[in-house]
Amino acid sequence: MTEYIQVLTTLESRDDAEKIARVLVEKRIAACVQIMGPLTSFFQWQGKLDSAEEYLCVIKSRSDLFQEMETIIKSMHPYEVPEILATPITKGNKDYLRWLAETLE
Repeated sequence: MTEYIQVLTTLESRDDAEKIARVLVEKRIAACVQIMGPLTSFFQWQGKLDSAEEYLCVIKSRSDLFQEMETIIKSMHPYEVPEILATPITKGNKDYLRWLAETLE
């Protein structure tokens, strides 16, 4: 069975989020990228509590495409250490999963 994943990454601007989303979908590495925000993130960075306004990308793909996706995101991402987290999709609407399969490379 094909393993589908949902990948999260955050960016400092909507423009950066849209650029990454377009590349991933055009290259068929992602079937869909949803951009949410702005949202506020709190985190530890270089020993201090920090916060930032960010945009969250929710990316739908397959696990075998993760490495290529990670490479693309890292090459385009402005952060020194970008958040790129994948979680498996264990269940879903069969029609949506069929569309995912047909849309990806």
